[in-house]
Amino acid sequence: METPGSQSSLHRANLERVIRAVRLAGSLTQAEIARTTGLSAATVSNIVRELKNGGTVEVTPTSAGGRRARSVSLSGDAGIVIGVDFGHAHLRVAIGNLAHQVLAEESEPLDVDASAAQGFDRAEELVSRLIEATGVDRSKVAGVGLGVPGPIDVESGTLGSTAILPGWSGARPAEELRGRLGVPVHVDNDANLGALGELVWGSGRGVRDLAYIKVASGVGAGLVIDGKIYRGPGGTAGEIGHITLDESGPVCRCGNRGCLETFAAAPYVLPLLQPGHGADLTMEGMVRLAREGDPGCRRVIADVGRHIGSGVANLCNLLNPSRVVLGGDLAEAGELVLGPIRESVGRYAIPSAARQLSVLPGALGGRAEVLGALALALSEMGDSTLLDGTLSTSTPVFT
Repeated sequence: METPGSQSSLHRANLERVIRAVRLAGSLTQAEIARTTGLSAATVSNIVRELKNGGTVEVTPTSAGGRRARSVSLSGDAGIVIGVDFGHAHLRVAIGNLAHQVLAEESEPLDVDASAAQGFDRAEELVSRLIEATGVDRSKVAGVGLGVPGPIDVESGTLGSTAILPGWSGARPAEELRGRLGVPVHVDNDANLGALGELVWGSGRGVRDLAYIKVASGVGAGLVIDGKIYRGPGGTAGEIGHITLDESGPVCRCGNRGCLETFAAAPYVLPLLQPGHGADLTMEGMVRLAREGDPGCRRVIADVGRHIGSGVANLCNLLNPSRVVLGGDLAEAGELVLGPIRESVGRYAIPSAARQLSVLPGALGGRAEVLGALALALSEMGDSTLLDGTLSTSTPVFT
């Protein structure tokens, strides 16, 4: 038995520190591992050698700063994680390994608002289908990341607003999916997962503080502070859509008037264009028409950008992030929306905060949330699992 402070317990702790650093980053050079963990270069070299001999990590030649280096990543067969993303109109599932490689991904239309049970049935079917198609060992499933389009109550695990998903009233998404799949399930809202996805794979790489803004049927933000998602004690941090812009404005679904959401979200802005474009216009269609030069769509997108910029300016004044990443269909409008956002930030934010801020479109498009779900599963799994080899001895119950 290891005793606290013994050489063996210290060695194991160092092994877990190295594994965690590599797991969260996907791959690191040995010099980067030393900087991340605070361990000496010699200690890192010995640990990497031990982990490589045990089959936990893979080491490949690379270069860093023009010099030869060795890139360390977790072994491709050390385990797999699953990402499940419920949108209001789609279900997307991805399977990845611990080396941050996506092995399979599939999306299908789904009216998530209608029924939680139907959504979970479809998710279970799609997960099983993808696992069978990839031929991965089911016993290697380390965990599942699950995204839902609404706030999650941290204490109860239930959706925090039945107004957003009325068909999910009382549902505990993580508990439900865990019972079906038999593996650990970690749940978060779609904006937080979008932030994680962009942080690990997209436009947020290389920064420690960012806000991911998603505009769709609602407006939400995922906040990353010092490299970690900030959720708040109740799990509702980032509800930027309910910043009040006009106390006499339209009534929001939250019960207040003039929320940012009532000036930017699809249910409020698309009707402005219906007289000339019909009732079937979508956010994606509005963006496409704007890029083709439609003056009405361009005007609406510019107005939306200015309103979002007002909300972003508030974030700058409060949190001073170094980067804002715009996700969802609206990001495809490029400078048609990003320019007005920057204009409002420059007008309303503290000058020093505005100067330090970069506003970028998301790099992952509609994949941000499901890749964020993979990142969530990767971040929540225990490193001792890899050292003890328990992944190969605990078989999930789903078939």
